[in-house]
Amino acid sequence: MKKNQSILTLALTFCLIVIRCSSFEVTKSTKDDLNLNEIEKNRVITAADKYLKEEPITITSSSSPRSAGGKHDFFSQSDYWWPDPKNPEGPYIRKDGLTNPDNFVEHRRAMVRLSLQVPALAAAYKITNKNEYALKAIEHLKAWFIDEETKMNPHLEYAQAVMGVSIGRGVGIIDAIHLVEVAQSIIILDKARVLDESDSRIIKKWFSDFLLWMTTSKNGIEERDAKNNHGTCWVMQVAEYAKLVGDKKSLDYCRERYKTVLLPTQLGADGSFPLELARTKPYSYSIFNLDVMTMVCQIITDEEENLFYFTLPDGRSIKTGMEFLFPFIADKSKWSYPKDVMYFDVFPNRQPFLLFGGMAFNEGKYLELWKKLNADPQDDEVIRNFPIRQPVLWVD
Repeated sequence: MKKNQSILTLALTFCLIVIRCSSFEVTKSTKDDLNLNEIEKNRVITAADKYLKEEPITITSSSSPRSAGGKHDFFSQSDYWWPDPKNPEGPYIRKDGLTNPDNFVEHRRAMVRLSLQVPALAAAYKITNKNEYALKAIEHLKAWFIDEETKMNPHLEYAQAVMGVSIGRGVGIIDAIHLVEVAQSIIILDKARVLDESDSRIIKKWFSDFLLWMTTSKNGIEERDAKNNHGTCWVMQVAEYAKLVGDKKSLDYCRERYKTVLLPTQLGADGSFPLELARTKPYSYSIFNLDVMTMVCQIITDEEENLFYFTLPDGRSIKTGMEFLFPFIADKSKWSYPKDVMYFDVFPNRQPFLLFGGMAFNEGKYLELWKKLNADPQDDEVIRNFPIRQPVLWVD
């Protein structure tokens, strides 16, 4: 009898081990079976081949008489500010969520164009190891950050100006979110040693100067202290530029700011972002802020600490935000808050939080939805709020 019981115990133990191992493999496979290079190859190569034929266009190719800056100074106007019908020649007035089509946008378009081309070319190089893609990306980098005739000055002093109110504001720093994936492209090209050492040094000096301006200027500090997605975007940018130039102090500052400011003050107990829900575009702003906060975790996470797993004493974490928003991405008809006043129909797309969150938490439902959504939106409003488009640059 005892012998039979022993055999039975051994058999049950073996079954439990098999079950546990099987469960582990099923969970693990959701991440390990995701071959990003294979998934992204066709779309990346198609875009990169097109960009091989296009010449660099920097901000020096266009200008506006409304700008208080010079030829090399980035200039833009705040989206939601309009002429006052009661005083057409006076200061502009704000209409939240409603974009003024008369704004000067050429510098923004040039920067967005850069953010489409360089990352696609760098991603194509990473996938194929063909130098032609890297060399074309470097041509754009030289035009923007090295060439004395065409480069941009490393500041955004005149971004998001408001006629009759300000020549440039802190909120304008959000225009440069499109440099984040450009910076990641530089990291990839630099690591592959296809970027000339002298060029690398000059480009990194440009980003060091930009980083200094972002962290010490009046506009930079104002944007850092913004309580909504603007503050999140500041941290994402500073973290990525610090990573590029090896500024550990700034990187550590961003890590602490995520833990002590961004997450505790922006994320609600239910996983929503109340300040974004209060806007006239609650759906797209909620998506945008979660994407950017996810990228903060992706950029700063290292061997010492995984920010995706950082949890506040009350249990809130980035996963709380993902779980709140996921059902509304999977089925937008479930959105129970007011619809965005503009562009509601062009969201969602292949949102970064689904991919990086899915990989961080081994969450199959995130990854499956990410694969089904549109990877290359064409609407200008979406592109403007969709700065991370080449995931192969962010995953080893």
